[in-house]
Amino acid sequence: MTGEFDLRALLAERGGERYELHARYLNHQLPRMLHTIGFDKVYERAEGAHFWDADGVDHLDMLAGFGVMGLGRHHPVVRKALHDVLDAQLADLTRFDCQPLPGLLAERLLTHSPHLDRVFFGNSGTEAVETALKFARYATGRPRVLYCVHAFHGLTTGSLSVNGENGFRDGFAPLLPDTAIGLGDLDALERELRKGDVAAFVVEPIQGKGVHEAPPGFLRAAQELLHRHGALLIADEVQTGLGRTGDFYAYQHEDGVEPDLVCVAKALSGGYVPVGATLGKDWIFKKVYSSMDRVLVHSASFGSNAQAMAAGLAVLSVMEHEGTVAHARRIGDLLAGRLRELVPRYELLHEIRGRGLMIGIEFGRPSSLGLRGRWTMLQAARKGLFAQMVVVPLLQRHHILTQVSGDHLEVIKLIPPLVIDEADVDRFVTAFTAVMDEAHGGGGLMWDFGKTLVKQAVAQR
Repeated sequence: MTGEFDLRALLAERGGERYELHARYLNHQLPRMLHTIGFDKVYERAEGAHFWDADGVDHLDMLAGFGVMGLGRHHPVVRKALHDVLDAQLADLTRFDCQPLPGLLAERLLTHSPHLDRVFFGNSGTEAVETALKFARYATGRPRVLYCVHAFHGLTTGSLSVNGENGFRDGFAPLLPDTAIGLGDLDALERELRKGDVAAFVVEPIQGKGVHEAPPGFLRAAQELLHRHGALLIADEVQTGLGRTGDFYAYQHEDGVEPDLVCVAKALSGGYVPVGATLGKDWIFKKVYSSMDRVLVHSASFGSNAQAMAAGLAVLSVMEHEGTVAHARRIGDLLAGRLRELVPRYELLHEIRGRGLMIGIEFGRPSSLGLRGRWTMLQAARKGLFAQMVVVPLLQRHHILTQVSGDHLEVIKLIPPLVIDEADVDRFVTAFTAVMDEAHGGGGLMWDFGKTLVKQAVAQR
């Protein structure tokens, strides 16, 4: 039977109103921001690591939807799995049966963390973190959670309690009992653990904000301290997991690290159906779900839905058959190596860091007098403006989408789809070199745009 709803016709008729609709009915600041920095594009089609605008111009995606598009856009295997699960017309979400797909995905996911035993499926990364926080507090009987300065674990209330940036937290108190420590600060960790009220320490093995990696040996030493004091280690792998850093999980870069709880999401979706997962040890799950009376003590209405489970199974199948993790490591090493070769050439370029296809490009104060004056002007107005000056021409002139790694940071973060190839690396490095050449030339459109950013930053004070 053909219904009256025609999605293609609706988009053809009203797709051109996208920015006006968003400004009127959603977050009105988003279209304002996009118009200001010239990111108000109209994208029509996407495939793999590329998308095309209304004029048919090919854009290289070095952002991957903040890491969601691990396999790129519209991978044929994931698409087929979703067509198949819809065509199967399964009796999904009855809530009083046990469908096979959640069990199969949990089984497949746990093969990559053999020290873990069970999985809870939710709908997002922040939900995966919320689950880990709840489980850790209940399992230990303690209230307080430790986290790192500059951490990002989500924006719902529990996850916000372990967010390391005041800009996100301001105005939303009271939050959960929490304490921030520096990434790598074992002394601070031990000092807090001695107080006896810590349930867990939640950490990103590589922080998304600024792309800072935990120092060598820190995660293992932290794990030993936590267990000695009866607390748990939670690894937030929402962005770093599923091959992003060149191993299936980023914590696996360090021998002997076996977190008690691991949070994943983003790339597990295949870019289609939101899904989050919290993996944990058997004893934790059995303590939370300790009796039949507690069978629904933690659940999610759309958790374990068939479409999300099918997408997750397809993603893991593709990664195993196509060697995605090894590819991410090889291409990431190539890209980071090419970029590091540019550091001696440009005084504004200070460091290239990261692992696999999670790379941070950090800019810093130049030594020459002319550039130093321009840099100081930008910093006085608002830290982070120079990185924005690089991001904008990369998109507008070179058709490459990137992002500044966080508010008030002079760092660009590259988290492209894990399927980018050598040609994409060449394209990015060539474009980035051209932008840096212009910046070091001291004139041109880049610095004119910088002056515009300064005026806007001052006006918003």
